[in-house]
Amino acid sequence: MTRCSPRTVLHRAAGSLAAAGLLAAASLAGAAAPAQAVDTPVFTFGGPAETALHPYPESGKPKSSRVGITLDNPSEDEENGGFDGDFTLTFDLSGVAGVADVKIDGEASPDCEITGTKAVCEDWGIRPGSQSAADFVVTAADGSENGDTGTITVTGRADGATFTPFTTRLTVGGPDLVMERLPFRTELTPGEKQQAPITFANRGTRDADGVLLTLRYSRGLDIPQRYSNCEYSVDDPDLPDFGWTTALCSVEGAFEAGAMYTLATPLTLEATERAYYDTFLYGIHENSTAQRTALRAGAPSERGSGGVLKAVPAKKGAAARSTDLTPGDNQQEADFRTENTADFVAYGDDVAGPEGSTVKADIGFRNEGPAWIGHIRSGEDVATVDFTVPQGASVTSKPERCRAVTADGKYREDQKSPAPRYFCNTSMTVRDGAGLDLPFELRVDKAMVGASGAVTVRGTFLKNPKLPFDPEPANNTAYLILNGEGDGSDSGGATEGGDGGSGEPSTPPTSAPDPEESPSGTSGSSSSGGSSAGTAGGSGGGLASTGSVALIASGTAAAALAAGLVLFTAARRRAARHS
Repeated sequence: MTRCSPRTVLHRAAGSLAAAGLLAAASLAGAAAPAQAVDTPVFTFGGPAETALHPYPESGKPKSSRVGITLDNPSEDEENGGFDGDFTLTFDLSGVAGVADVKIDGEASPDCEITGTKAVCEDWGIRPGSQSAADFVVTAADGSENGDTGTITVTGRADGATFTPFTTRLTVGGPDLVMERLPFRTELTPGEKQQAPITFANRGTRDADGVLLTLRYSRGLDIPQRYSNCEYSVDDPDLPDFGWTTALCSVEGAFEAGAMYTLATPLTLEATERAYYDTFLYGIHENSTAQRTALRAGAPSERGSGGVLKAVPAKKGAAARSTDLTPGDNQQEADFRTENTADFVAYGDDVAGPEGSTVKADIGFRNEGPAWIGHIRSGEDVATVDFTVPQGASVTSKPERCRAVTADGKYREDQKSPAPRYFCNTSMTVRDGAGLDLPFELRVDKAMVGASGAVTVRGTFLKNPKLPFDPEPANNTAYLILNGEGDGSDSGGATEGGDGGSGEPSTPPTSAPDPEESPSGTSGSSSSGGSSAGTAGGSGGGLASTGSVALIASGTAAAALAAGLVLFTAARRRAARHS
């Protein structure tokens, strides 16, 4: 028996060192720390409730299936919730004798070995969460018949721990539901509709007693019909997901082995006004309580109020229930690209405070639609908010998603001390009507009038900052104005709680180059105090901003600033009227 793999040796060595450290600590602590009672951990097994086996062939090798058993440690304490000790898992194979031949996947289960009608796995350490316990390759036994069935029982043993037994069933033969791929049009326009005549076959050895049709489509798609034998759930709009809608439709009937079925009435798939990149998944499974529970995933749902969704032809009568022979072909997927746009509008803020004070600023952007943007396949971030800190200020608090960079946008090792510039990535989805709100806190190091920092929403690559879906690049930049003399109308968007952008191009305190004429990725000139000021470029990825920055050098001027800049503002306005 394999009792000591390289992985096990490393685990045990680590455990010995950890135990030595604990003993040393205990000897130092002496009697000052009384022993504490520790609850015995309880570990559970997981895996398929049932696996269907392809019948033993008349000629050639039997087709194999896989059974993966998992081990779950329910502790949520990632650092201290692990089990440090040896454990043994035993798999009783006597129940499948004559039904199935079982082998161990040696690469996936290096610490396991089969002897007679038992498989034994030995290892050390169980970390919090779910992990693989053993992987088996199973085939129907020579001489087995369609419908033969048996069970494998899993138990565990370890000093100081308890394992909950688990049973999985192996059955020879069963239905094999196969979803046919539909020839969808994938280049769409908003409002375009097309039929989806869902078609599937049972290529197994036994009939399927009812089927469960699963329809899952992302935020930009819709299926207007709402059938009474379907339950519908929608992702929480506050979660950074794709806004999936899921329909689980229980279709009654006995679906014969070797036959093909289609819906009595085709579904309608529509690209809505918010479609851009979207995905439609359609699958077929045998209808069972376990399957419905797994596909629901605990999401709340409501039943449709329309007619009954039916598949034809269907045979009357009941069929023996089993599991799918080849689950991998039960589902098909289609990706769609809709010709649409999304207007990302940056918003800044207008804040004020005397020298030495700390001010709070809310910046970010809003997606004013009409499309939602989601990178379903790649999982990449949609956009980056590029923020240049106003001159004379330093950041004391930033959102966790933001990382500090140099004034020209390069990598910065130090993420704790104030930086001249910050990049803040979105998630892989930005829904229509949503965006990114970024609360910053800044310390006023030097009292200046009208110091500004650019807030630009751009692509995630500084050298390629264009947002390909955004037709209005002029409003991608707004400004955070510190101690400005106006009423905040030049900050480029909402300033109370960051409710959204104004939809109009932002205007810095003084003239700046046209954003479209500024070269992509141009960096601003560095300034004293660790902040930056320079040329703002709307498509250049949040370049450093310029503006009329008047240094308040005298004590009188500083006092005027603290009082609200009244004297300075009045004098400037009088000068403007006489010029």
